[in-house]
This record gives sequence, C-alpha cells and structure tokens, in this order.
Amino acid sequence: MPYQYVREPLTAEEADRLANACETPTEQLIVWTLLDTGLRISELCDLTSKDVLWQQRQLRVRGKGGPFGKKSKVRVVPLSRRVRALLEHHFALHKEFPVRARRAQGLVKEVANRAGLTKDVTPHVLRHTFAATAPQKGISLATVQKILGHDRLQTTAIYLNFTDTHIQEEFERKW
Repeated sequence: MPYQYVREPLTAEEADRLANACETPTEQLIVWTLLDTGLRISELCDLTSKDVLWQQRQLRVRGKGGPFGKKSKVRVVPLSRRVRALLEHHFALHKEFPVRARRAQGLVKEVANRAGLTKDVTPHVLRHTFAATAPQKGISLATVQKILGHDRLQTTAIYLNFTDTHIQEEFERKW
C-alpha cells in the first residue's frame, strides 16, 4: 500500500485549549461544531436552518460525493448538546451560516494561534480530531464512518491514525 500522509489530530488537551480560546459566538459556532461533528468546512458553511432536524437532534448534510460533484450524497450527523444550543441561537435569528469557508478557515487559525497551539490547525485537522476521539467515547468505527460520510472503512481508518504501536497497545489492553 502506498504511503498515505496522515494529519495529526489534536490531543484532548489541545482540543480543550482550542475550544476555550474562542472569544466570539461565531468562533464557538465554527470550532465547536467542527470538533463535535466531524463536518467538512464546506458542509459546515453550507448549513441553513432547513438542514437542522431539531427534534431528532441531527444535521442533514449534503456532502462531498455523488455524480459529477453534485453534492447529492446526504447523511445525518448527530448534534452534541453544546453545538445544538449554538445552532438554536444562531438559526433563531438567521437562515444561513454566518461565514463562508475561507473566512471560517481563517478563524480556526486565529483561534489556534490565540490558544498557543504550535501544530498547524485547520478545519480538516478538527475533522481528524473528531474521528480519533469518537471511538474513545464509545462510538463504533462503523458509526464514525457513517458520520464522516466515507464509503470505505479503509478511509475512516486513515483518520484514526492507527499505527502498529497503537494496534499492539490496544490489543494488550483488551486481551
């Protein structure tokens, strides 16, 4: 198998520092939603009030994929309590997401700098962070795959950064 560049997810401590460094509701909306849902930045910034299934506590996301890049692939993503509260407040007053993708990327970098994180933090790193922390919270690999919108489990495994050391340590812990 050819080498696959793997983005290093944030540690739990780094993710907490990033979340706590948010100063505005817009920064919280972006950073917390990316950390808690694993959405792609384009999916986040394309959200409208119609995409929130309030009673089910879920987002309906039109993601990457489908014929000719039509974003026809739809999936459902569960909402954490903190993200649901932020979205409720935002969409009570507005119909669309407050910023476009480029501005959201810049805000993530600004918050990461404010948090004093030395690694390169991008929205996609937050997607990897979600994927890496979900199994620790008891979410199965198959569920993580569905939430992220991956067709192949192999793609999801890349997000989890399983190295030979990780596999050996987990085996020894559980066997």
